[in-house]
Amino acid sequence: MAKKLVIVESPAKAKTIHKILGSDFDVTSSFGHLRDLPASKLGVDVDHNFEPQYIVIQKRRKIAKQVQEDARGCDAIYLAPDPDREGEAISWHLQRLLLDDEEAQAKKAAKRANDEAASGKKRPKAKRAAQDGRKIYRVTFHEITPQAIKAAIQHPTAIDLKLVNAQQARRILDRLVGYSLSPLLWKKVGRGLSAGRVQSVALRLIVDREKEIEAFRPQEYWLIDAELKKTAGGAAFKAQLDKVNGKKVEMKTQDEAERLAKELREQSFVVSDVTEKEQKRYPKPPFTTSTLQQEAFHKLRFSSARTMRIAQQLYEGLEIGQEGAVGLITYMRTDSVRIADEALNALRGFIPKQFGKDYVPAEPRVYKSRKTAQEAHEAIRPTSVVHTPESLAPYLTEEQAALYQLIWQRFVASQMADAIDQVVAVQIAAGTFNLKANGRTNLFAGWTKVYEEGEKPEAEEGALPEGALPPLARGDALTLLNLLHSQHFTKPPRRYTDASLVKALEEAGIGRPSTYSPTILTIVSRDYVRRNGGSLIPTDLGRIVTDMLIEYFPEVMDLKFTAEVEEELDRVEEGDLEWVSVVRHFYTPFSLRIGHAQETMKAVKREVIPTNYVCEKCGKPMVIKWGRFGQFLSCSGFPECKNAKPVPTGVKCPTCGGELVERRSRGRIFYGCGNYPTCRYTARKLDKTENGAEKAAEDSEDLDE
Repeated sequence: MAKKLVIVESPAKAKTIHKILGSDFDVTSSFGHLRDLPASKLGVDVDHNFEPQYIVIQKRRKIAKQVQEDARGCDAIYLAPDPDREGEAISWHLQRLLLDDEEAQAKKAAKRANDEAASGKKRPKAKRAAQDGRKIYRVTFHEITPQAIKAAIQHPTAIDLKLVNAQQARRILDRLVGYSLSPLLWKKVGRGLSAGRVQSVALRLIVDREKEIEAFRPQEYWLIDAELKKTAGGAAFKAQLDKVNGKKVEMKTQDEAERLAKELREQSFVVSDVTEKEQKRYPKPPFTTSTLQQEAFHKLRFSSARTMRIAQQLYEGLEIGQEGAVGLITYMRTDSVRIADEALNALRGFIPKQFGKDYVPAEPRVYKSRKTAQEAHEAIRPTSVVHTPESLAPYLTEEQAALYQLIWQRFVASQMADAIDQVVAVQIAAGTFNLKANGRTNLFAGWTKVYEEGEKPEAEEGALPEGALPPLARGDALTLLNLLHSQHFTKPPRRYTDASLVKALEEAGIGRPSTYSPTILTIVSRDYVRRNGGSLIPTDLGRIVTDMLIEYFPEVMDLKFTAEVEEELDRVEEGDLEWVSVVRHFYTPFSLRIGHAQETMKAVKREVIPTNYVCEKCGKPMVIKWGRFGQFLSCSGFPECKNAKPVPTGVKCPTCGGELVERRSRGRIFYGCGNYPTCRYTARKLDKTENGAEKAAEDSEDLDE
């Protein structure tokens, strides 16, 4: 019987596929890439069309050898890594490994035959001189289900070299940037640092936002709310002062607010206009990688890395009772919102049975993907809509169940009927004053019966919530029950979170579905950014690295330029550009800036900043120096005195009155009393007071990793 081998990149995926294909196939895993550029050198010949030097990764040599051995004697080999650039590149490298082994085995067989001929012996006919007739196929699928896997095996293809070239161009660009900038940062700032084509731009976004926040000056404003009810009787409701003498009211001071409130109390209130209309709310499309990461953050407080780790488990397959190993969702790295016809038909049949015929629209909804989306892909959806979250709950971990429910609900809602609200806008006249009240009542749940958005538009501070209003008609007299004026301040831009950073990167055209999560992970692990209650805050180290790179490498740090490179990589994938021209277009100006920076960039790590602190060990002044994790206090008597400690924050310890210092544990920032171990007070973060100073914060919520 013919021997067939399927090679995937993940052991979990291999296990699920083997159960689907049965004993007719062997299934093995490469555990990801087996070949890459060497870690010890550049590995790119910049003088000869950027020719890459690929080698078998040192720690994967045993795996590579095993894959080659597994493939020997097979009549058909199916390369089945993920259906994207990275998966295509893994397939290409696997093919090269297998062909190299085939060539080596053929040479051995030929030598053996020659040796036998020279000695007068005949080679046994049962042995083949080489792997004659062996075929290597590429197979792709977007869900790990029996139907999808068997269809892929029945319709194999060849490796798409356009995809391989796009991945190769990205890899070489990232290597050229990383291997040029990282040593420069080691020399000028500190060892262990790195820079990257995408990660450094992502860091810039975070640093720029922090600078916006620091430059922000809050503006005071006041609002006046009136509690009213119909004079004839009825429920109370709230309205807000909107206009005076027909002009939008703006109250900057308390005196202004009190003066207007005093005048308003003396007026008679009457409903001057009531506008009612039905308003439809439409569902959003099923998830892409970006929107899944954003919504998982908002609803589940999952980091991007955690979301993708769990999604990978759901995609690769889990044991579901008597069904065995089942892939529960489609491929999770995608920028497409397309749904396969079969899945769409199944969903449109499921909705009326589950919710009623009114909940499915007459025609299927068609969503438009971004122009850069790979339309061969699908959106992230359940592989079977009948796998409801409730039916799978006994077989999933808590976090798997939570993420699956999110994906299932969003998918189902995407093809349900519109939600319909009754929206009421009420205008109230009071002399020269005009007040407004808005109400909203749901008439038909539609898709909201299944799903509610995790992130809602941020309302202006002090804005009245849109609830149900009592029945009101034009001319109704109103009685004033209470009048309140309240102080508010404009708010600075919000710090980035995993969700908002992913959204910003996608909107700027920077990175692709496979890069969002690793990018955030990298800038956090390099200590360029720290997490605080879900926010991403640049460290001193992150800020100085960003400022230096902007000064010396403006193109690398430019959002528009980085997005243009991404577009060029897309064109390589489409076959419209040669990958070498993309790399050359980037590298030629970049290489000129490297030499200039090496000569003129200041060495921050050699800078020292005087302080008023005195070394308690030798009595000499303490100075601020730069290290791997940013600034620290060091004795000026170094190296004779090696005393060093964190830079004080200037915030008093609420327990003993000492000074809080910044500390690290397991990669996280926290604040501890400088009198430790006498005082063991700690805080997760420092909060801003109203005047901008910092104080020790109450315990804060951390982002789940």
